[in-house]
Amino acid sequence: MNAWLSVVGIGEDGLAGLSPAARTAVADAQTLVGGRRHLSYVPDGPAERLVWASPLAGTLDEIAARRGSRVVVLASGDPMWFGAGATLARRFGPDEMRVMPHVSAFALAAARMAWPIADCTALSVHGRPMAALALHLADRARLLLLTHDGLTPAAVAGFLAARGFGASLLVAIERAGGPAEKRLEATAAGWPHARVDELNVLAVECIAGPDARPLPRIAGLPDDCFEHDGQITKRIVRAATLAALAPLPGQLLWDVGAGNGTVAVEWLRSATGLRAIAVERDAGRRGRIARNAETLGVPDIEIAAGEAPSALAGLDAPDAVFVGGAVSKPGVLDACWAALKAGGVLVSNAVTLEGEAALAAFHAAHGGALSRIAVSHAESIGAGRGWRAAMPVVQLAARKP
Repeated sequence: MNAWLSVVGIGEDGLAGLSPAARTAVADAQTLVGGRRHLSYVPDGPAERLVWASPLAGTLDEIAARRGSRVVVLASGDPMWFGAGATLARRFGPDEMRVMPHVSAFALAAARMAWPIADCTALSVHGRPMAALALHLADRARLLLLTHDGLTPAAVAGFLAARGFGASLLVAIERAGGPAEKRLEATAAGWPHARVDELNVLAVECIAGPDARPLPRIAGLPDDCFEHDGQITKRIVRAATLAALAPLPGQLLWDVGAGNGTVAVEWLRSATGLRAIAVERDAGRRGRIARNAETLGVPDIEIAAGEAPSALAGLDAPDAVFVGGAVSKPGVLDACWAALKAGGVLVSNAVTLEGEAALAAFHAAHGGALSRIAVSHAESIGAGRGWRAAMPVVQLAARKP
């Protein structure tokens, strides 16, 4: 099918900023789709006009109903970067649509700041949890943020200040790329603007103060980073567990018998585009999982209430499974192995004799690597110091053929 759907990126400079091809597509459109602001850039003409509805699904259906006619969707900046183009691409194939991007808000902000965009982290807090920013807080990190509204810069400033990054530089660029462009600048702790223009992009240069606690993305965060009730995979064992799980972008983890969610949270922190479902029967622990995920910048964790193996029914098939507290429960390892995608990995830790027996039986049936992790820590013993051994952990790591 020939491309009938054009997605045209447009900026504050309106039609004047479009390429000749994009202006032609707009002029020839039989249907124009966009927000009221975008549609206002186009003079009245014969084209039908559709304003984006909320939720968007209704408008997507209206667009699909016009398949084969000339439909143009107007979107901010680069439609494929946190824009409408990405939403449309999930509904319509590349043979049906063509995308004509404008300069993105990220590119405009980087240009105004004279920051190499390759050295920045581009994020959106438009309709997304502010807590996700915590994942990216580090001294001298540069963030470019698509904001939700005129209140967002003040909210970001408060978020940074509360985490010890009050000295960070914030620059809100209003109406970027248009004749009314304006720049507002202050530190996070001293941000004076309760509200700015609704159309703004935010540049942040993070500066860590003495109370900040920047955290690495590699596995093995200190145990005190997590809220827990003692049911926690300890730091060294957790690092070995994540190494065995070997997360890759786009993969889904099941954390079965998740406890306080430490493995699932560190899985999500380790790479982009990951998903994790934490399966936990205890309501108090489920609450701690959610709080740990939010505090550590991965609020999109999925939490399934219930006890394995019955709680696993209906979940998306995983690329990796970690079985912690549920390892000795009959049927759990077999159910996880059956659900695991081909080529996926199952990792399980045991500290009890019953858990070890379950892992030994599974290893005999399916193979994999069976290891014993023994860790000792130096502690005061009388007037001196000595080694105190932690309970050894038996770990199984098996890859499904």
